[in-house]
Amino acid sequence: MKSPLTGSDTTYDVLGIGFGPSNLALAIAIDEHNAKLPADRRINALFLERQSGFGWHRGMLIDDATMQVSFLKDLVTLRDPASDFSFLCFLRERGRLIDFLNQKTLFPLRVEFHEYFEWAAERVRHLVAYDHVVTAVDPVRDDTGTVTHFDVVCRDPERPGRTVTRRARDISVAVGLEPHVPPGVELSERVWHNSQLLPRVTQLATAGEPVRRAVVLGAGQSAAETVDYLHRSFPEAEVCAVFAKYGYTPADDSPFANRIFDPEAVDVYFGAPSEVKQSLFDYHRSTNYSVVDMELIEALYAQAYREKVTGRERLRFLNVSRIRDVRQRGDGALDVSVEFLPTGERQTLQADVLVHATGYRPRDLSALLGEAAKVCLRDDGDEIRVSRDHRVETANDVTAGIYLQGGTEHTHGLTSTLLSTTAIRAGEIHRSLLARHAASV
Repeated sequence: MKSPLTGSDTTYDVLGIGFGPSNLALAIAIDEHNAKLPADRRINALFLERQSGFGWHRGMLIDDATMQVSFLKDLVTLRDPASDFSFLCFLRERGRLIDFLNQKTLFPLRVEFHEYFEWAAERVRHLVAYDHVVTAVDPVRDDTGTVTHFDVVCRDPERPGRTVTRRARDISVAVGLEPHVPPGVELSERVWHNSQLLPRVTQLATAGEPVRRAVVLGAGQSAAETVDYLHRSFPEAEVCAVFAKYGYTPADDSPFANRIFDPEAVDVYFGAPSEVKQSLFDYHRSTNYSVVDMELIEALYAQAYREKVTGRERLRFLNVSRIRDVRQRGDGALDVSVEFLPTGERQTLQADVLVHATGYRPRDLSALLGEAAKVCLRDDGDEIRVSRDHRVETANDVTAGIYLQGGTEHTHGLTSTLLSTTAIRAGEIHRSLLARHAASV
């Protein structure tokens, strides 16, 4: 289809959809490249972000929570250790480099790493359009019927009810994950996903509403952090952790297991037969999925034991259990029915808050890409086919490119949604874009 441009007659080499860490890393790679070249040889890029400013899991920026990856796996270091966009350069500029080194840790506070992301995002602010919600991605065909560009349609932030369209030869999709809750769950003022933990707790504290009991469903790192945070935030409340396991499972961060996150591991995974891919995924789920750092597991257990000794137990673990029903009472509280799976016995907990720490899932790319999704090829499992350089495989009559950053676990492995290879992936996409740009000139 032919689509008229509104708002800009510029044709971009690449448009980024979403501006989290993945597309931020790509923006940095492009900006560093462009700084070395005359204007006519630079990559013309723009990144579109629905938020009004950079933000990454803000609802879980608990003050004492630390990153689960080394600071060396920042936005640039594994791609270019000499880049001045590194976490260490950020610390030097903030005057905290020596203080950080004196801690003798590889794992910064999560709030500090978010500050680093904001610092980097501000340095490439000229490449970003915030408050731009993408509503459609339309293929643009030339006179021969070949799809040579994509038109990305956004809501116009300055004119409500209107849209603005921007055209590009390639797009980089990095829209992150979306919160997942069990089927049938309706979120409300009393029922949340843990992604909203901090603002919801602040709201309750500001309103002065008493919290006598909070229930947390989930067995992963976010669930354990939520239990710990609620227990500290509401010192008079009972906090009940509900999960189907017997206990929290420790994350496997041993050196050999961590090699699954090495850049070379992506090559191995990509080239493996489908059954081997599935085996690798199953073997190493414990590095990332539904697991908890051992330090936090031990701290929660110690807290529960101290309370048992002193006779005031506020921290309860309802293991091998599931939530079967939730009803709201007339006074606004919740009746949460919990089943103990081995016996089928049920108990009803009257709670003021129920938090679903039930993870995240990839966003529906078909819904996001719309018409553009129809030119994407799919495998036998109906998954989008993706080449090694993260470019979606498309029909023969398509020369425009779609790059995916995330949602590619089926082709590129466990690091698809993690920070471990963000810098490397940005470099790979950047090189692919350069090759395509050179071929089109």
